Amino acid sequence: MDFKEFIKPEFLILIPVLYGLGMAIKATPKIQNWCIPFILMAVGVFLVAMYLLATEFTAVGNLVAAYIFASITQGVLAAGGAVLASQAKKQATTGREIDNAGTKAE
Repeated sequence: MDFKEFIKPEFLILIPVLYGLGMAIKATPKIQNWCIPFILMAVGVFLVAMYLLATEFTAVGNLVAAYIFASITQGVLAAGGAVLASQAKKQATTGREIDNAGTKAE
């Protein structure tokens, strides 16, 4: 499976950008962890919409709906990639330490 089948190559850069934003948000004590994926989705959709408006937008009825759909789907996919990367890192480090501690204690 190739990411380029689902997300446009120009939006792949959003994954590390949103990952970094998520790490910055996580460092702030006022925002709860469960809110972070939703914030990243909103930012991802917004950034994709801004890119599409700046590069491809023409105000034709059918195309406006296509731009909205592309903004939502591509933004959510980019945010999903960032959250997946964060969770994979967490499982490879913290989760592995917990698993190893459990096997040593038995």
